[in-house]
Amino acid sequence: MKAQPQASHFIDGDYVEDTAGTVIESIYPATGEVIARLHAATPAIIEKAIASAKRAQKEWASWSPAARGRVLKKAAEIMRARNRELSELETLDTGKPIQETIVADPTSGADSFEFFGGIIATAMNGSQIPLGGDWAYTKRVPLGVVVGIGAWNYPQQIACWKGAPALAAGNAIVFKPSEVTPLGALKIAEILIEAGAPKGVYNVIQGDRETGPLLVSHPDVAKVSLTGSVPTGRKVAGAAASQLKHVTMELGGKSPIVVFDDADIDSAISGAMLGNFYSTGQVCSNGTRVFVHKAIKETFLTRLKARTEAIVIGDPQDEATQMGPMVSLAQRDKVLSYIDKGKAEGATLVTGGGIPNSVTGEGFYIQPTVFADVTDDMTIAREEIFGPVMCVLDFEDEAEVIARANATEFGLSAGVFTADFSRAHRVVDQLEAGTLWINTYNLCPVEIPFGGSKQSGFGRENSAAALEHYSELKTVYVGMGKCEAPY
Repeated sequence: MKAQPQASHFIDGDYVEDTAGTVIESIYPATGEVIARLHAATPAIIEKAIASAKRAQKEWASWSPAARGRVLKKAAEIMRARNRELSELETLDTGKPIQETIVADPTSGADSFEFFGGIIATAMNGSQIPLGGDWAYTKRVPLGVVVGIGAWNYPQQIACWKGAPALAAGNAIVFKPSEVTPLGALKIAEILIEAGAPKGVYNVIQGDRETGPLLVSHPDVAKVSLTGSVPTGRKVAGAAASQLKHVTMELGGKSPIVVFDDADIDSAISGAMLGNFYSTGQVCSNGTRVFVHKAIKETFLTRLKARTEAIVIGDPQDEATQMGPMVSLAQRDKVLSYIDKGKAEGATLVTGGGIPNSVTGEGFYIQPTVFADVTDDMTIAREEIFGPVMCVLDFEDEAEVIARANATEFGLSAGVFTADFSRAHRVVDQLEAGTLWINTYNLCPVEIPFGGSKQSGFGRENSAAALEHYSELKTVYVGMGKCEAPY
């Protein structure tokens, strides 16, 4: 099984290699097999990519918004036509099951290109301001060269979520995927060229921990958009701030789901499972603290246990598989260490907690895990695990659960399940998070803004709001008479 690309990097419309860069091995998580070997970008590669983007951005920004939009919409059409191929690559890259990638990964990337391609002709209009005899007008202008730094959980989606608004607004982008999932973004770059984008407008370079700082600190970079952990976000935001660069930070979370006693229990269980087990739990917005009212706790846990143990774990390329492996051995070991902490600190293991017996071989599989009787001070209730580990906590009072849900440095997401819509809106108004759901969880269509508050980041991805983070206002005052001075 191989997925070797033509070369490691895609710069100025073509594949580029520099074997002097550190070797990056792309490993298929279901088997542990090396499926591709690439090279991290050398300083020469970084300079080449940024120079290409800087040159191409001037041409791209001169295109009309409608012309840029046509390219993005064409890219969406190509992605949809090749959805199966792109989904299979995403499964190899991440280990996520094909039944998931075929509906959630390249398709959401295509949605992003289509959406921004469709709105850009009108979304960046300015305003005219009458000032008596004089007047002024504003216009939104691109920032220039944008650096996108991706995470390994949704590599193709993130490449598009950052690329689509950046390109729509007239910027050029240099995108660095995670070294764990290096393959998908290269195909996105290919497709954009095929769709008619100028060479250099979307470049992809591979890299490791040493590459990111070189990109962020480059003087020709105007903005950095990162999807990653909170510690990484602090470093990147700090480095960008030292040079007054624009930033968007989409970081981690420890999000709450609150299930009241009048909720539809099966619906709430579905939401909790989607918010903990989808993508093998590797989703930043996951609701990993599930607060369940004591009156329904036992019923909730009994049904949750049965449904969790029925999840089909296996070969990600089998369309019957519902859960694949974790993305890497290191990530699985990290999650297993958190499970050990949960046991040691007194949480009740309801189900899971180890490596499934049903799967053989060298893959990085782990059981979907549920802990009950979790208290707020336990490590598994405070720290982001980024794996399929659900923490169920008890509560009795609305004010109490709101205070406990907010008692975290994170503020990415939250969910509420209740039949009382007055309560639902009252509670979400008080929860400290950037993206919230009522009676559902983890739905992120491109039409709505996505992003966090507190330590979970700032700026928004998706929706027309994202364009504000990839452009800036230019104001022009027009004097209609003579210019006079008092001296």
